[in-house]
Parts: sequence; C-alpha cells; structure tokens
Amino acid sequence: MQRRDSLVYFILAIVIVLVLTPLIACIEAQAQIAFVSDRDWNLEIYVMEADGGNQQKLTNNPLDESDPSWSPDGKRIAFVITRAGEGARDENRQIFVMDADGGNPRNLSNDPFSDESDPSWSPDGKRIAFNSVKGGNYEILVMDANGGNKQNLTNNAKHDQNPSWSPDGKRIAFDSFRNGAGANRDIYVMDADGKNEQRLTQNPFKDWNPSWSPNGQQIIFVSNREDDGNREIYVININGDNPRNLTNHPDDDTVPAWSNPVLLVAPTGKIFTTWGWLKRVDR
Repeated sequence: MQRRDSLVYFILAIVIVLVLTPLIACIEAQAQIAFVSDRDWNLEIYVMEADGGNQQKLTNNPLDESDPSWSPDGKRIAFVITRAGEGARDENRQIFVMDADGGNPRNLSNDPFSDESDPSWSPDGKRIAFNSVKGGNYEILVMDANGGNKQNLTNNAKHDQNPSWSPDGKRIAFDSFRNGAGANRDIYVMDADGKNEQRLTQNPFKDWNPSWSPNGQQIIFVSNREDDGNREIYVININGDNPRNLTNHPDDDTVPAWSNPVLLVAPTGKIFTTWGWLKRVDR
C-alpha cells in the first residue's frame, strides 16, 4: 500500500510540473515594466520586458505623461497627462487610462478645475484611488475604473496624498500633514470607504510614500527622521509598532514599492507580475 501511495504522489508531482512549467514560462514572457522617460524631450510612458529588452513608447504627444500604474489583470495602464491652458488653470494634471499596448487612451478625470495624480488600482481592478487638488488642498479620492462615482475619502483641511491599497483591498494607506506643524508629515491608514482613520507614525520629521507588504502586515515608507536629514526607506507594522530603517545610506533613497514574490497562476491573457524597486536620487 505504501509503495502504491508513493507512486501516486510521484505521478501527481510530474503532472503538477508539466502543468505549471508552461504557465511559469508564460508569466516570464508576458512580464513587462512600465516607466517614464524624457528621452524624446518630454515625459512619455514606455514599457519594456523584464530584462530591459523590447522597449516601446506607448504615448506620443507634446504633453507630459507620468505616474504609470498597471491594472491588476495587466490589460490597462492608468497614467497622468499634464495639460496646459484648460479652463481656470494654466496647467493641470488629469488621470487617463489606456490599453496595455498604448491604444484607446481616455480621460477619467474630465475636470479642468482640479489637479489629479498618483493613480492606484484596487486589487480587484474595479476602483482607482488618486490625489486631487482643489483650492490648493490635496485630498484622497476614489473612483470607478471607468471614471465614474468619484468620492472624497479624506475631507480634511490638511494635505492628504499618495494612496496605497492593502492587498485585500479593504484599507488604504496614505500620508498627511494633518497632525503636524510646518513640514511634518505622517503615515495613516483608513478603511477603503474613508472611515476608521489610524495614525501609524508620530515624529517631528517627514514620513511619506507608503506601500503595503504582500501579506498586508507591514508598510514601507520614506522618511528623513535621521539626524543627517537624508531620505531613507523605513518599514513599520500596521499597528504602528517597530519602525526601522532598511537602507541606512548617506544618499537619498525614495519611491519604495513592495513586489509580491508569490507565483500567480491565472488563465492565459490574465497573468501579471508586479515589480518593486527603490530609486536613489541625487540631492
């Protein structure tokens, strides 16, 4: 009986390998990275393969495009276009979405009187959180993926910026000036409907740009809390405990994004990979 069970397990292992290997190859073949470049004298959205090959420009107009954000299914990219001379503002940013090949771009914001940026897709791909500025005040808004049903989640007199969805889509992390004087900034979390706000960091320096861990238990962010004043990447538990410096470098480290290393298996055409990176910037 034991020998027969071992044979069954062996056959099952072979079947799993045969099934998963094409999927893994498909994931690697379809993995792409979106990025922004000014190589053509203005900011445009590009994509490339994971090894840097096959670089392609997705946008092509004299306006600046930035802030690319992949939809969870990998079929669309939300991004920002900076437009000039539209209505009450000399310059304003609007959130657009396009197909993954650059086709079918469409304006989701459609508001010349606001300045909107930093789109962030919900894990189910049905909603997009973003920054919106009206009257000089930043707020966190959310809208349906087609641009409808905009809702202000923060409604606060202080600046609220840089939304980041939790992996389960139930909460949004962001940074805010609301409880600090001058240039102080802290990390907060709230429910996806804007309720139950919780402050995670409390110090006299800046904490900003939060990004969730894949298991939803930690958040990484940027801070200048060290004595030298340079920017470092920190991590903190979601209850606000145990903040610690991850980079400890004399130059600036910023723009953190946490990738999910877990193999994602999905039907062909719906396979996607999320990429995380730290960018060092010159001061």
